[in-house]
Amino acid sequence: MAHEVTPEQIAALDEQVARARKAAAIIATYDQKTVDRLCQAVTAAIANATTWAELCDEAVDETRLGDKVTKRNKRTKLKLILRECMRQKSVGMIEYDPVKGISKYAKPVGVIASLVPTTNPCLTPAGQVIYAIKARDVIICSPHPRAKVVTNKCINIIREALVKEGAPADIIQGIEEPSISLTQELMKRCDLVIATGGRPMVKSAYSSGVPAYGSGAGNATVIYDDTCNTPEFLHEAAENTMISKTADFGSGCSCDGNLVIADTIYDGAVKALQEVGGYLITSKDDEEKIKNVLWDETGHRLPDTVAICPQKIGELAGVAIPDDAKFIMVTGGGMDDIGADHFFSKEKLTTLVSLFKYDASDFQNAIDMALKIFYTAGGLGHSCGIYSWSDEHIDALAKVAPVSRMMVRQPNNKGNSGSPFNGMPPTSSMSCGTWGGNIITENITLKHYMNITWVARPIMKDLPSSEDLLGEFYTPDFDVEKK
Repeated sequence: MAHEVTPEQIAALDEQVARARKAAAIIATYDQKTVDRLCQAVTAAIANATTWAELCDEAVDETRLGDKVTKRNKRTKLKLILRECMRQKSVGMIEYDPVKGISKYAKPVGVIASLVPTTNPCLTPAGQVIYAIKARDVIICSPHPRAKVVTNKCINIIREALVKEGAPADIIQGIEEPSISLTQELMKRCDLVIATGGRPMVKSAYSSGVPAYGSGAGNATVIYDDTCNTPEFLHEAAENTMISKTADFGSGCSCDGNLVIADTIYDGAVKALQEVGGYLITSKDDEEKIKNVLWDETGHRLPDTVAICPQKIGELAGVAIPDDAKFIMVTGGGMDDIGADHFFSKEKLTTLVSLFKYDASDFQNAIDMALKIFYTAGGLGHSCGIYSWSDEHIDALAKVAPVSRMMVRQPNNKGNSGSPFNGMPPTSSMSCGTWGGNIITENITLKHYMNITWVARPIMKDLPSSEDLLGEFYTPDFDVEKK
């Protein structure tokens, strides 16, 4: 239940917004060279190895979520965001199409309210401020209460870097004592909201009366098809699942949650997964114990087991997990074992993956299983993946998968938010289309931080004849008006 906001808190918030407006008026005057330099300066300050490692360690200590070692790898995302920014224009005319006579001019959106998730308390504000600076915006972050100290420390490092470059520190600010009610008040006062995190806050953003970009819930399902029929292919698939499943202890919405595996390669796939650190639970009693520490009796995910190591899951469940295990595997079963009442087919957000087996005599069986997971267990709009060497299978899944992003033969969680090895736009905020209750099916990146003015110059008339437009439906009386 939200706590009532005090008059003192409202006054402090209004003062922050006023400072943001002053900073916005200043950054709006900057030229392309200046904003590019600021993007570089901020990235250099926050993403250097030592500073980032310290922030990651503090984030895990404060939130009690995730893994200090693999969390550090997320600094690559900041470098990719900078790469994306340095390759694009964001001031003045940014695009011109001489054929259509259309030119586009970029303008800032103004003051952005950022809802920062507890799983990415530093990556989200750091990545968003790079995009915001590039677009000449300012940003006020509302941290998750469980991560408020480290998020504001990250913000202060960025503020110091801005001041060193002669820019206003208030290009980025953070709420020091965040609450649901205060966040709602912040959103009402800004020009745009970017809500990354849980569904309740995303819904609140959409109800704020301010334009908002939100994210959706994940439950990434990955198919291993029968073309992964060599030890080398299976090792590659297993290795990438391990990377996806163990990164920051599986905290990401897009990490592998369910593997749908062809029956012809199932045993080999399990063996390959075991070789890279997967521990298979073979006892139904142990499965039940683990289920009971991940979900309550109604199927709601329990927070104490989000983003923790497999040994900790085992300890809480009373199940012995080997010290060298990197993630836990449970046998999900088949088509009849999928749905809201079958909790292992739902989103895990930790170091556990469910294995499902499909009849490889028809690839449609794999598709049907994946679709049932999305439509009955969760994850609509977010992500899926496939390990296949068949373009036919890849195409068949892509045509029907109700997701915004689909990764082919790569770690799902690292690929779909942008990678050096694919062309996905880098971000920590991923919208999920109408499937997931969002307005776009895109990664939220630079273009979403800008307003665009379209300028149209006259061109030669571009209107085909009625006969060309209508084809076989054309009749001579189509353009004849009755008198």
